[in-house]
Amino acid sequence: MDSLKQTVYEVVAGYAGKALNGYSYLTQNEDQTLLAVVDMAQSKGGGETHYAGTSVIVRIIGDMIIIDRDQNDKLVVDALVQAGIPREQIILAYAGESVPNIESAH
Repeated sequence: MDSLKQTVYEVVAGYAGKALNGYSYLTQNEDQTLLAVVDMAQSKGGGETHYAGTSVIVRIIGDMIIIDRDQNDKLVVDALVQAGIPREQIILAYAGESVPNIESAH
C-alpha cells in the first residue's frame, strides 16, 4: 500500500469502532481508493428504533483526496492535515469544492 493510501486508511479507520448505541464499520473497495464508515445503532428511548447510515465517504483519485461526506465533530480534513497531508491535496466535495471529472481520473 502506498504512503497516501496508508495515511488515509489509518485516519478514516480512526472513525470506526464502538459508538454510543451501536458500532461504526470501516468499508473499502478492493484497491482502497474508496473508504466509507457505515454506522449501525439502536435508539432505546420510547421505542427501539434502528439506524443505519454513512458518516464518512472518502475517495482517492491520483494524488487528491476527495471527501464526499463527513458528519463528525472532528472533521476528517483536520485529521488528514494533522497526519501530514497538505490541505491543497484535499477536496471537500460535501462543502461545494470542485471535484475533478471522475471518468478522466481512471
